[in-house]
Amino acid sequence: MRVAVLDDYQDVVRHLDCFRLLDGHTVRVFNQPAKGLGQLAIRLRETEALVLIRERTRITEALLARLPNLRLISQTGKAGAHIDVEACTRRGIAVAESQGHATATAEFTWLLILAALRRLPAYMANLYAGHWQRSVPPRPGWPLAGLGESLAGKALGIWGYGRIGRIVAGYARAFRMLALVHGREASLAQATADGCRALADRREFFGQSDVVTLHLRLVEATRGGVTGADLACMKPTALLVNTSRAELIEPGALAAALAAGRPGLAAIDVFEREPVGADEPLLRLPNAICTPHLGFTERQSYERLFSGAFENIASFARGTPINVVNADGLRK
Repeated sequence: MRVAVLDDYQDVVRHLDCFRLLDGHTVRVFNQPAKGLGQLAIRLRETEALVLIRERTRITEALLARLPNLRLISQTGKAGAHIDVEACTRRGIAVAESQGHATATAEFTWLLILAALRRLPAYMANLYAGHWQRSVPPRPGWPLAGLGESLAGKALGIWGYGRIGRIVAGYARAFRMLALVHGREASLAQATADGCRALADRREFFGQSDVVTLHLRLVEATRGGVTGADLACMKPTALLVNTSRAELIEPGALAAALAAGRPGLAAIDVFEREPVGADEPLLRLPNAICTPHLGFTERQSYERLFSGAFENIASFARGTPINVVNADGLRK
């Protein structure tokens, strides 16, 4: 099959051990995002199987209409709202998915928590600039803004108690933090059974947490679910961490909240537009740590994600499709 892999920004996919699963297929790997629908359609016009890296490219009906040879979309991780699955089904295009690696994002979440609370990026930048032990300057109402904080005894608020949220809660116990959980009724029940404190009231959740970390899937019910009013409930010393999806937060609310001082800090790995542009407001805020969506981009995670995606292609080529989410999209 003619296979295309999109948006491999780090140029690492062809070096993975699992890449050999595509032996015998004609494979093109694209390292730069396309500049618009037209260029993307030209790149993919001969493609029969398309590999997507998470949600980096949206697959719309307008694009599919220009890809007559496409037979399979193999998603790394779960297929989400970035794929118009109904349009794929109408056109006889199968959509298959693979399993993610929850540990990678959970570990990166904890890295951001530690880095933010100890002001690590600012101290490192100033050290390289020749300034010893100089961090961010004090701010009105927070004279110790530049002094780091330890984790023990603090409250970690976890919104979303799925695979990643539960791992993060385990880390909280290791650091002697109190884990507070907000979410659906089933999540609250599981959190209580695991020894966490469940908080159904969101004002209480945001108000009591020293750190809030988001671990929700992006669906219509969760889009914009974290509002400016929620953020205004947070302490001026609190930290908000988002390694999940930028769209979980009401557009513009986080930048405005940080400028207003509640919460006092944010550590953000995801953005509404990726790759992020220089005009991103969060990049200009001294109390925001921003990273380029690295939560899942590590070797073990990539081997798992891509081995599943490539096995989907190999099985499809053999005539035995697996992990297909739209069975009606299989051409007879």
